[in-house]
Amino acid sequence: MEDKTLGIYIHIPFCASKCGYCDFYSCAGADKMMGKYQEALLAHIKESLPQIQRYYIDSVYFGGGTPSYYGAKYLCEVVELLKSSGKLLREAEITVEMNPDSMRLGELKQLRRAGANRISMGVQSANDEILRTIGRRHTYGQAVKAYMFARQAGFENVSVDLIYGLPGQTKEDWADTLSKVIGWNPEHISCYGLKLEEGTAMYEVYHDTPAIPDDDMQADLYIYASELLERYGYRRYEISNFCHKGYESRHNLKYWKLQDYMGFGPGAHSCVENLRYSYVRDLQKYITGVLTGRPVLAEREEISGIERAYEYLMLGMRTASGISEKEYSRQLRSDFAPLLSKLELFRDKGWVENNGSRWAFTTSGFLLSNLLIGELLEVQAQQNAMGIPYLQQVLDSMDREELPMGEEESFLREVMGNA
Repeated sequence: MEDKTLGIYIHIPFCASKCGYCDFYSCAGADKMMGKYQEALLAHIKESLPQIQRYYIDSVYFGGGTPSYYGAKYLCEVVELLKSSGKLLREAEITVEMNPDSMRLGELKQLRRAGANRISMGVQSANDEILRTIGRRHTYGQAVKAYMFARQAGFENVSVDLIYGLPGQTKEDWADTLSKVIGWNPEHISCYGLKLEEGTAMYEVYHDTPAIPDDDMQADLYIYASELLERYGYRRYEISNFCHKGYESRHNLKYWKLQDYMGFGPGAHSCVENLRYSYVRDLQKYITGVLTGRPVLAEREEISGIERAYEYLMLGMRTASGISEKEYSRQLRSDFAPLLSKLELFRDKGWVENNGSRWAFTTSGFLLSNLLIGELLEVQAQQNAMGIPYLQQVLDSMDREELPMGEEESFLREVMGNA
């Protein structure tokens, strides 16, 4: 029997200041609570060790917030506790998210000695004016220096996060950022399109304003990044993630492949076997709850087989490896033919491709991924609703968004229109 593996996510909610676009649970100016939080975090992990003992830990991810702002001392204590379980694999991927302004060479060396082996740097842009606009505390020069520190400390797996579609960002700005970061030669690059969430500082200022590049411009920026990164050896393995061969984020792949992971900290999510749960998004309530034995769960649900199958489709199509009929049939024990018909339609429009056994999006398909996945989920839902009247009524009443033309259709329309 194959040994079961588990990913561990540790949420560090502290940061020096809140970025204008950030919708994650984080607390600026709460430094005085760090000591108590560490006490609660270690206690929570210790009380969860009996469940952890059933697995081998093959990935640990410190996210935030800003883990580098929390400090190497506390992060190393968590790693040592996980080591003491006897379940942390020697070859486990241990990632720490960091911002350039809080990366210190001494602390990086301390983390590397403790076993951390992957850094995820939030650089976002090489344009200092744009960085100020979105509330980042670092300059491009600081990012270069921080990257050099990571290499000097012995990190051989560094990921860089970038954002496109930022206020006032031009194609030239984006091209400059990409070329500079490619020049660093990190192992992994993530390119995220800006999404303004209600409640964030930037939403109030920039929502529905011309300062934000429109959808067509964002699509152009994404296509440019995809083509440039592929040219320099960065393979896209998920909508927003590119890497040199063998440097995929093992922890994040757990989410997309429906593998088990356990989270700790306020707002952290877990999915273990058929149980999904999350903790309260409140630092004080989390600390008090853990240390006094009060409940800290916010949500808890059992996942049905059908829900698992929906997630397989939704998450699998986000990755470059896509989905296969064999895996789908194993997940749902259902007929793949209706999905196959829809996928063949998408292929004719240039949105998906098939390598013989797997279906995956093309670059143009990734741009429409939400819409196309929605179409596939609807086919799946209709299949499961057969014979269930109330489900069929819900599906029949749904508003349907018309699919855009495929590449060949657009070309023919243009030619015929000009004839």
